[in-house]
Amino acid sequence: MITIIQRVTFAKVAVNHQDIGKIDTGILALIGVEKPDTRQDAQKLLERMLNYRIFADENDRMNLSLRDIGGGLLLVPQFTLVADTQKGNRPSFTSAAPPEHGREIFAYLQELALATHPSVAFGQFGADMQVSLVNNGPVTFTLRTHHH
Repeated sequence: MITIIQRVTFAKVAVNHQDIGKIDTGILALIGVEKPDTRQDAQKLLERMLNYRIFADENDRMNLSLRDIGGGLLLVPQFTLVADTQKGNRPSFTSAAPPEHGREIFAYLQELALATHPSVAFGQFGADMQVSLVNNGPVTFTLRTHHH
């Protein structure tokens, strides 16, 4: 799995002009599922997102995690993340999980997040979504679970 996490002061996702998920201070995570990904990968990724220290402490150092600050987590499925962009001018999606598998892994990630963290919101798998955010910093990281 691959995720791009962004430290935000606000983020929301809309489908058909309806807001379906919204957070204030926290992390907007774009989530890509690859073919070999399992529920265990989803679990590992969630733990890292919740514990990754990207929020400022009282000395303005990146020392606090989403858990520490009790921030919001907005999970947005985004299959374009798994594209192979090494060659040419068009992305290749050969490593992307088939939609049913991607949907299943993302649904499991949602379930885990709801059970684990008090403030979570979600995008919608397979939908045409509009994502708005204020990236605070900007601070952006790529996290992945490796299969190599």
